[in-house]
This record gives sequence, C-alpha cells and structure tokens, in this order.
Amino acid sequence: MRNAAAIEAFLEMMSAERGAAANTLSSYRRDLEDAGEAIGGLAHADTAGIRDYLADISARGFAATSQARKLSVLRQFFKFLYAEGLRADDPTGTLDAPRRDRPLPKTMSEAETSRLLDRAAAEAAERPDDASAARMHALVEVLYATGLRVSELVGLPLSVATRDDRFFIVTGKGNKERMVPLSQKARSAMRGWLARRAGSPAFAESPHLFPAASDTGYLPRQVFARDLKALAARAGIASAKISPHVIRHAFASHLLQNGADLRAVQQLLGHADISTTQIYTHVLEERLMRLVNEHHPLADAPS
Repeated sequence: MRNAAAIEAFLEMMSAERGAAANTLSSYRRDLEDAGEAIGGLAHADTAGIRDYLADISARGFAATSQARKLSVLRQFFKFLYAEGLRADDPTGTLDAPRRDRPLPKTMSEAETSRLLDRAAAEAAERPDDASAARMHALVEVLYATGLRVSELVGLPLSVATRDDRFFIVTGKGNKERMVPLSQKARSAMRGWLARRAGSPAFAESPHLFPAASDTGYLPRQVFARDLKALAARAGIASAKISPHVIRHAFASHLLQNGADLRAVQQLLGHADISTTQIYTHVLEERLMRLVNEHHPLADAPS
C-alpha cells in the first residue's frame, strides 16, 4: 500500500470511528507526512527506521513532549495497519517513549511567605472597615496552612468554618473528602473574616465562605489570583512569581523541609496517587543530604 493511501485510510478511520476533530486530523497528517518524508516509505518502515527518525527529531531540537506525540501518532497508525491486515507486524511495539522531565514546581522561601502573610495581616488591621482586606488575610492564611487547590479554597461552603475551627473538611477531586488542619494564625484570620462577613448585609446570608457578586456566588479564582499578585507587590515580592498554586507548592515544600512524611503531604494535598506528590522528592533529597552531612559520624567536618 502506498504511503499516501495508507495515511488517508488511517485518517478516515480516525474521523469516522473515533470522531477526531479537524485540527487533530491535520496535526496527524503533518506528523505522518513528516515521518514518511524522513523515513522514505512510512507504510513499509521497520523498527530501525522509526528509531532513526525519532533520533533525528530529537537532534532537531523537538521537545520531549513533541517527540512523544509524534511517536503516539505512529503507534496508532501502525496499529491500524496491523488490524486491517495491511501489515504483518507493528514496528513501534518495542520502542520506548521519550522521557519527559517534569519541571520542578515554582515555590516561595519561608521568608517570602512570612512577608506575604505579615503584609496581609497588617492591611487587615490597618483597615478594619475594609471587608476585602479581612477576606484576603483569611484566604492567604488558610491557603498556606492547608495547601488547598485554589478552586477548593474559593468555593468552600460556610458550613466548613462553623463546625470546628481547628480543621476543615474539604471535598476535592472525585468528590473525595479530606481533613486539613488549620494553624493558629489561620484560625485567627478566619475568626476575623467571619466577624467582618457577618456584619456585611451583602455577605451575611450567603452559603459560601467567601461570597462575591459573581455567577457562582463566590469569589472567582481569577479575582483572587489578581488580588494576590497585588498583595505580593505591596509586600515587596515580585508579583510574577506569585500565584495561588505557588503558595500550595510552598505549603508542601516547607512541610517536607521541616520533616513531614511524603505520604502525609500526599493526603493533605488531596493527591490520589503518591506519584503526583513525588515532584517534591528533590526537597526530601536535600533534607536527607543535610541530615547525613550534619549528623553522620563519618561526614566531612567543616573546614
């Protein structure tokens, strides 16, 4: 079967049976035609030819994610040819996908985090009639104390704060509940916000912990992210490096740096799989190296 005919047959199958969108089909076509041009006879390519092609696109500077996407298209193409009896084998069966290095999460130092929280507390104290200052103080304290996802945080119902101020019961991904403890500072900030909230006619009757005049009835996460950057700038921290997700990462990193167990951090973050939490293993490695260097009897003494 000629290359062009094989590609057309594959794309027709992807459209008819898989419902692939026009943009997806165009992307598949480009990837297969690029591979066919490089290999010189895609429909009849062998494993060595495909491996050479993957090495070539790597040398051309394609990112690992792009390489993995191209290999995925080739796998689907040759699986189709095999299933249709157009080939007696699948030459991609023994090929490994390019390794994708996961970037380390952005985070903040403990000193920067303290500066941010102190600024939020100072503004809430300086502006006792400003509900937004009390709300921001509560938001950042709770976020750093619990590591909640921003969507979990802004969407909290009022009921979580009226049961027991020592912890929140949060419903996360997959409707799974988890318990997250609050620090003393977070509890204090929450009490300040609840008092301010109760005195506001616009907020007092809302079922949401952080109500707002929005379609959902609670503070949009984009608004919180914008206000957080403004708070960071006022605290002397580059706003470009701050986001709610960065504070979530700071929560996890600082816990691990100070001796927390990876499994405990997994539970607090609401990760279903420990592999997701393992992006923080670099923090554990640094801590273990420090422990060995400081406490092992055979460690090098400082010069």
